Amino acid sequence: MKIILANPRGFCAGVNMAINVVDEALKKIGPPIYVYHEIVHNRHVVDDFKSRGVTFIESVEEVPQGGVVIFSAHGVSPAVRDAAKARQLREVDATCPLVTKVHNEVLRFARDGYKIIFVGHRNHDEAVGTVGEAPDAITVVESVEEVQALQLPVTEKIAYVTQTTLSLHDAKRVIDALKLKYPAIRPPPKEDICYATTNRQNAVSQFAGEVELVLVVGSQNSSNSKRLVETAEAQGIRAFLIDDQSELNEQWFISAKGGVVGSVLVTAGASAPEHLVADLVDRLQREHGGRIETRTLVEEDVTFAPPKSLRALCVLAN
Repeated sequence: MKIILANPRGFCAGVNMAINVVDEALKKIGPPIYVYHEIVHNRHVVDDFKSRGVTFIESVEEVPQGGVVIFSAHGVSPAVRDAAKARQLREVDATCPLVTKVHNEVLRFARDGYKIIFVGHRNHDEAVGTVGEAPDAITVVESVEEVQALQLPVTEKIAYVTQTTLSLHDAKRVIDALKLKYPAIRPPPKEDICYATTNRQNAVSQFAGEVELVLVVGSQNSSNSKRLVETAEAQGIRAFLIDDQSELNEQWFISAKGGVVGSVLVTAGASAPEHLVADLVDRLQREHGGRIETRTLVEEDVTFAPPKSLRALCVLAN
């Protein structure tokens, strides 16, 4: 079997920064540390932090007065920040800077009197946090059908922003529908779908045509990981999302003609640790043999500095 490893894959700069924030807080402060929502959407990352004394919460009311709370990479609404301040919590903001960029766009559009269309998945943590910046001015749409159902008059000042982890193809369809319905709609100053989401989807688009099967390492609640599966399926290639190698199904390796699949593309969502990819490849080699080829679409060198709130927390700890 030929195993093609897609590059780039796995951790993006925002995920690396968020995970490092929690690691550093554990080293400097020690448990208990509370994280609002999952720090990133990966079961293995979350379980590892739980084993080291991190508590993941859905409400800041769960944090003891004066405790340490870290906001996840997906961002939070002003209401959450206000609630944390009311409890005198020590806040550390691990929001991905590319998500913060979208929050700032929403604030500027709302300040300038625009009605804002948020293109994304309304129940995703990122969407909830972004909408919370200007809830009276934002409408969420997930599909072309929802765009067609919008009742905003064309005379309104209208702008749109997007979730950072969308399918490039699906986002384009929705945005095209918005532009058709509202020709004067204002786009964000710069593309909102992040570089890592774009690069990983483009890598799958580029390489999936060479294989019979695509395996994506990532958790079921990871939006960008699901989009990688959809990207492969859009090309007619079977694709599956797995948390780790233990979820492999041998039926997947039976080709449409009844033989054994001869080629597999392996990639990983932006919140999936690389050791999970290595474990998967080891198992594929043990059970199916074959050679490994790495295919690189583009090299990534993006990094994000730790947030000032983490540095301030560590100074206080010392």
